[in-house]
Amino acid sequence: MDNQYVHNPEYKVEVRNLSKNFGDLQVLNNISFNIKKGEFVCVVGPTGCGKTTFLNLLTRIIQPSSGDLYIDGKPADPHKHNLAFVFQEPSAIPWKTVEENLRFGLELKKLPEAQIKERVESIIKLLGLEEFRHSYPHQLSVSCAQRVIIGRGFAMNPDLLLMDEPYSQMDIKLRFYLEDEVIRLWKELGSTVVFITHNIEEATYLAERILILSNKPTTIKEEVHVDLPHPRDVTSPEFIKIRKYVTDQIKWW
Repeated sequence: MDNQYVHNPEYKVEVRNLSKNFGDLQVLNNISFNIKKGEFVCVVGPTGCGKTTFLNLLTRIIQPSSGDLYIDGKPADPHKHNLAFVFQEPSAIPWKTVEENLRFGLELKKLPEAQIKERVESIIKLLGLEEFRHSYPHQLSVSCAQRVIIGRGFAMNPDLLLMDEPYSQMDIKLRFYLEDEVIRLWKELGSTVVFITHNIEEATYLAERILILSNKPTTIKEEVHVDLPHPRDVTSPEFIKIRKYVTDQIKWW
């Protein structure tokens, strides 16, 4: 633990001098940033820059070579902190219904039954899944199945919700629909979200703040604040200006 570290109560997540090497290959180089409580942050960068490694370090799936990660002022620990994930691959449990999928993580955490029921009912209502509660994943449309996965993540009421390109395989209409669903859930539940994407328009549409990663060895090249109200108009001059700026920062090194 960094002896110089002093927790700022404004922040949910604080990352200090995070680096990761695989043998002689340095993937992440001395990354530091903060995430405010309830903030929605998108992470973008060139292909192969280490976005997945970045995410895995935040989840503690892998350990850093050096540096520290704090949640609410304490060293991040999956056994103590409630981390939730939404990945791009379909991850609903096929033999469980929608309601059972939403309950699954809460049951693993051994929450009281009354609390599980309250959270699940809230998510089902927020996402409009009432008529599908007894359906199985194979009976759902692609967008509906992904809504279940998103709902399962938010139902955990996580310290940090990490989303790894969850809409990359969807057409643009479904993507915008699900992006609006995520914004609605995030605002309703006040979660802290880190969203990894290669899609600059998606990042500009969703984020309050965009972290732009460099090529390897990866650092944070720049932070861009997106001070636009939701829902955002992708044709507005302000939106186009931010999207173009972020794109240019990724293209030119």
